[in-house]
Amino acid sequence: MGCKLQEPLKTHGIIFLENRAAKLTINQSNKNDTVKILGQPQIKSDEVSDSWIYVERILSKGKYHKLGKHVMKENNVLVLHFDKFGILEEKEYYGKDDINKIKFSESITENQMTRKSFVQKFLQSVKSKMYRNK
Repeated sequence: MGCKLQEPLKTHGIIFLENRAAKLTINQSNKNDTVKILGQPQIKSDEVSDSWIYVERILSKGKYHKLGKHVMKENNVLVLHFDKFGILEEKEYYGKDDINKIKFSESITENQMTRKSFVQKFLQSVKSKMYRNK
């Protein structure tokens, strides 16, 4: 009577995200329904559209050839868009494979914190030249 050990998992976010997202109906569910089913969102965006983002990430211990490092089993993201009355108007679900297909902007926004002074740029170039030959 062998007993199979449960696989050690490390979770972050909302578990069973896809099943819970299926309970939300577009043009019918509202923010209160969403909070009852999923809880408070991890990320809220109020600027352009009222969007809520939920994340589910499950890591597992790797096998021998991975030397026990964590392996990502699930990495899911649910993005919900609400209208001005708080009614769900769109839901987007991204699985682990879908996230790799998303294209992000490569433009960089500069601000006072990212701008480097002449001295910082000079020291950075000296440092890179010093360590280049190592």
